[in-house]
Amino acid sequence: MHPSAPPLAAAVPPPAADARTRILDAAEAIVQARGVPALTLEAAAREAGVSKGGLLYHFASKEALLAAMLARLSDWFRAEFETCVAAQAPGPGRIARAMLAWSLGEDEHACNERHERAAAVFLAVFHHDPGMLDPVRAVVAEIKRAVAADGLPEGHGHAIMAACDGLFFYRIFGLVRFDEAERAAMRAALGRLAAAPGGAAP
Repeated sequence: MHPSAPPLAAAVPPPAADARTRILDAAEAIVQARGVPALTLEAAAREAGVSKGGLLYHFASKEALLAAMLARLSDWFRAEFETCVAAQAPGPGRIARAMLAWSLGEDEHACNERHERAAAVFLAVFHHDPGMLDPVRAVVAEIKRAVAADGLPEGHGHAIMAACDGLFFYRIFGLVRFDEAERAAMRAALGRLAAAPGGAAP
């Protein structure tokens, strides 16, 4: 083989599914870093290492690319929630306990940089077109219904849900930082709300 010839592996195109994933990863990174206006088909193709034609094979327009990106993030968000719930013991307050463990860093799937990137993408897309967040709204509506059916006194679960969401947004926007003593006090207070009637706080 001539010394300047590329290795055979480099000439083999990646599987279509892998190319699609790379394009979605690239689109997410662009939107997270520079906002929706910076996302063009050319920029996404360049970032993903595919031709524009290769990108158009999967996504016919910028709106189609954004929609697919949000659908993937929504599916991931739902799966993360279900995994956190599965880690909690069955019984009343299970959903509330999962939300507390997630927001206060007690679960292996707790709020991390991946969640922060997703939130940044959601915010950027909201400013572009609020209607495109409908898949995310659907997931949150599912969680709200699950909270309502969690077996806790009325209002307890939704108060915990609102508190956990508030803690998340405090974190991603750097608005407030709580020390360990403050976090422990909040955990105890919210844990009392998450306790089933007649049961001990988790």
